[in-house]
Amino acid sequence: MHPITLRLPVNMLPQPDETTCGPTCLHAVYNYWGADVPLPEVIARTHRMTHGGTFAIFLACDALRQGFQATIYTYNLTVFDPTWFVPGVDIAERLQRQREVKQDARLRHVTEGYLEFLRLGGRLRLTDLSRPLIRGLLRRNLPIITGLSSTYLYRAVREYGPDDAPDDIRGLPSGHFVVIAGYDRKKRTVLVADPYWRHPYSPSHEYWVSIDRVIGAVLLGIVTHDANLLVIYPPQAAPKEAA
Repeated sequence: MHPITLRLPVNMLPQPDETTCGPTCLHAVYNYWGADVPLPEVIARTHRMTHGGTFAIFLACDALRQGFQATIYTYNLTVFDPTWFVPGVDIAERLQRQREVKQDARLRHVTEGYLEFLRLGGRLRLTDLSRPLIRGLLRRNLPIITGLSSTYLYRAVREYGPDDAPDDIRGLPSGHFVVIAGYDRKKRTVLVADPYWRHPYSPSHEYWVSIDRVIGAVLLGIVTHDANLLVIYPPQAAPKEAA
């Protein structure tokens, strides 16, 4: 019998500034697996975009370079065509061809990250984002880093300008990284470890929230160019579901 409630011991530190949620989540997962690395070091070596922040793919590449394994469950149709995830298709070759015909600078940049990810042995998966998928990963003691829409997760005002000022008229949706670290099957909630210190759910860096709310936020992460689950684990902990 699977437990009704599961809680993984993920220790989340506060992100040092508005744009370091990604490496702060990565640091928490490294710490979970026993890798004693200072947060400033993780931040320093994490690839940053010119506008600030990063993408999950660059977190995954750092993990692979540190000797971990990494699997990304992607829902980002701006980068990947669903028909690529069938036997016989070379995803790296498709990414290279797409880069040649599409001029979007952000797409071209993130494509470099995915090509490196594949060269380093990372695994890409396209499967339904569902409660059983999330619970299945957590039951195997795998915390999940996810790039999602904080605007949807928090039900927050959209943000505008270089200082991310709340503005419901001119504002745009915001992206964010958190770690999913537990679930409660009876209440249909998941435990979120959140590096942002001003989230609306609790005074700590942990809170329980509807799993359906989180699934919606992950899928809407496509608006800010993520929409994925990232699972990082040492080679000896590799499960069949993440292989």
